[in-house]
Amino acid sequence: MNQTERIMDPFDEIKYGCTRRHFLSRSSLGIGGAALASLLNPLGALGGVPGSVTDALAGGTVPMPGGGVLNGLHHTPRAKRIIYLFQSGGPSQLELFDYKPLLREMNGEELPESVRNGQRLTGMTSFQKSFPLAGSQFNFSRHGSSGAMIGDLLPYTSQIADDLCIVRSMHTEAINHDPAITFFQTGSQQTGRPSMGSWLSYGLGSDNENLPAFCVLLSRSNDYDQPLYARLWGPGFLPSLHQGVQFRSGKDPVLYLNDPPGIDAADRRRMLDTLREMHELHQREVLDPEIETRIAQYEMAYRMQTSVPETMDLSDEPDEVFELYGEQARIPGTYAANCLLARRLAERDVRFIQLYHQGWDQHGNLPRDIQKLTKDVDQPSAALIIDLKRRGLLEDTLVIWGGEFGRTNYSQGKLTADNYGRDHHPRCFSIWMAGGGVNSGTVYGETDEFGYNIASDPVHVHDFQATVLHLLGIDHEKLTFRHQGRRYRLTDVHGELVRDLIA
Repeated sequence: MNQTERIMDPFDEIKYGCTRRHFLSRSSLGIGGAALASLLNPLGALGGVPGSVTDALAGGTVPMPGGGVLNGLHHTPRAKRIIYLFQSGGPSQLELFDYKPLLREMNGEELPESVRNGQRLTGMTSFQKSFPLAGSQFNFSRHGSSGAMIGDLLPYTSQIADDLCIVRSMHTEAINHDPAITFFQTGSQQTGRPSMGSWLSYGLGSDNENLPAFCVLLSRSNDYDQPLYARLWGPGFLPSLHQGVQFRSGKDPVLYLNDPPGIDAADRRRMLDTLREMHELHQREVLDPEIETRIAQYEMAYRMQTSVPETMDLSDEPDEVFELYGEQARIPGTYAANCLLARRLAERDVRFIQLYHQGWDQHGNLPRDIQKLTKDVDQPSAALIIDLKRRGLLEDTLVIWGGEFGRTNYSQGKLTADNYGRDHHPRCFSIWMAGGGVNSGTVYGETDEFGYNIASDPVHVHDFQATVLHLLGIDHEKLTFRHQGRRYRLTDVHGELVRDLIA
């Protein structure tokens, strides 16, 4: 058999298929640089190592979390971790946080054209000939030192008003669910960008080597609401190591984590050691960073075989904790159970904990459906704040509650005495934040008397993202990743820090 006829080994195919980039990388400079980097920074390929940065205000150093690419934090952080309670579908601010008595007074009257001013509508209401104003059927009351008006649908949230920073002047550019959620999570309405949790995993790494830096929990109140896609917690063009890991209810919280029948821990360890050797041989040939990522993921999965069952096991929680979160906390997969799990993950220093709760897309039957939604999420959300606070975790844990946009002040479809619906409204809506250095006990921003436009202190999605990163010690303009010839960041080329949201 001559040279051209012989069957090539798969590794030979990779070796002989060398690109110019790989050739240059294999030059003496590339090899020398890689060797030096491995000595100075053995975790560099996985995102960096701990360091510090001088803080001119504090006059000292800012500890750098482990495993991130940042050589040091850009300023003193106020938060170490985030719990993001994302309310998928768009909660109605007009029933929950933005009290508008004028809508009740003018209930059924036509929305003045001067208020709408020809602004974009969705395809679900653009054909309507009439836009009857819909006053909320639910009452509001003042709470906390700020006297914040909070809907009576949220009795538990009202009790923690002094811990909340309520933002009533959020606005976004997206008017439909998928691009709007994608925008909040990734900074772009287009798919393919890294999620916020992935950016933080990439920049800051993890303080717990036995759990992922980015964990995701899903729950729902309705079976018919808008779908969620795994790309919302995906790494985009970042190394796949920074993918959010979804924790499920049931026997296998993380898919494919358990060993198959007949394989024990010793067998798994030998397999991983051999696999690592093979991957390292392959890596020396192709210089693909995803191979190092794959090695790290296998090792993480091995450690998670012990850490995940322990984290997900709520049997060690006392009865008074379940009373705090509500009896649904005993049912795996509910929003209440996920809030309790979020606290357990925060205790274990998981960097970014993302909860998605579906069900808020109330185009019709809003008075009926929103009562069910608030019953499901009100007590557990408030309980999470109380629980974190009494454990000393709230001061360095940023908790965020909100959806992708708000709802219209007019009724979608027919308005009756006891029923109405609300369409998507990106022009103004409400979220709240707590802990992690936010200006608690405050209300920021105002909307007009119709609840249709922002009257003062607008906060764009990119401004919100810039402020969140700032609370973790990151200048949003300096956490970047080079991809396809340009540098990307979570806030794209936008975003201004909203200092009034910070204590």
